Amino acid sequence: MALLPARTKARAREAAKSIGGSLIGAATVGMLRTTRYFDPAKTSDFFARVVKLIGPRLREHRIGRANLTAAFPEKSPEEIEQILMGVWDNLGRVGAEFAHMDQVWDYERDDPENSRIELPARSIELFDQIRDDGKPALIFAAHLANWELPALAAVSHGLDAAILYRRPNIASADRIIQEMRQVNMGTLIPAGRDAPLRLAQALKDGKHVAMLIDQYLTGGVEVTFFGRKTRANPMLARLLRQVECPIHGVRIIRLPGGRFTAEITEEIQPVRDADGKIDIQGTTQAITSVVESWVREHPEQWLWLHRRWR
Repeated sequence: MALLPARTKARAREAAKSIGGSLIGAATVGMLRTTRYFDPAKTSDFFARVVKLIGPRLREHRIGRANLTAAFPEKSPEEIEQILMGVWDNLGRVGAEFAHMDQVWDYERDDPENSRIELPARSIELFDQIRDDGKPALIFAAHLANWELPALAAVSHGLDAAILYRRPNIASADRIIQEMRQVNMGTLIPAGRDAPLRLAQALKDGKHVAMLIDQYLTGGVEVTFFGRKTRANPMLARLLRQVECPIHGVRIIRLPGGRFTAEITEEIQPVRDADGKIDIQGTTQAITSVVESWVREHPEQWLWLHRRWR
């Protein structure tokens, strides 16, 4: 039997990949749309149970175990596994909550006792200050608890926000995700070649630019995270070189009963070089250290399942 030409094989692989992507995209769209019709709390519990059953059988579980063992050498294997189960629980809940973002962000400033979101008094003051000071700002967050909520926290306090996000590879999934993010997340800027220019322009226009900064980036600057060398995205520090403005971090803490705490840090001072310019590596390290302190407090709420150290 004659072998297929290499070009034909390549086309067949691309066609299969396209069909597979379409099927996954259709399944994602169907799941998210269907999930919106169910009770948010029950859906969150159900997704958490399912993901806790499936997760430990995946390669990512081994990655997470290795990451946690290196980050917390003082913890026993049993403690590491307990944290990992919390990670899967949290991830399942994030998936369920994504379909109910308009209900998950439930904060009434005049009625905080009956809100799902808790905001410390100082965080409220800081959000108001950032909104009213007439300056742009850079805001960073991490994959903690529900990492969609920092954007909602900013916008709900009246911040004119521009949010950097990563598009899914599957177009149909991207469309439904965008639809659900339209709850009110400000201006959404997809990661890509022109993202730095668009983000810099947003800062020049006085907007508050927000991004997740805790994942590994090939070609990023070297930082120390949990005592180990890794690489981090220097985009925030590079933007700061172009437009000097305040830096703040926003974190979300998951609480029992489908509740969350949203906190914003005091202004973080950038690191400068001998000439007074923003030190890209030093500033990236400074914000990475803030993220590490957050993760140490609630390790079960961070996404340990990716190869953060390589």
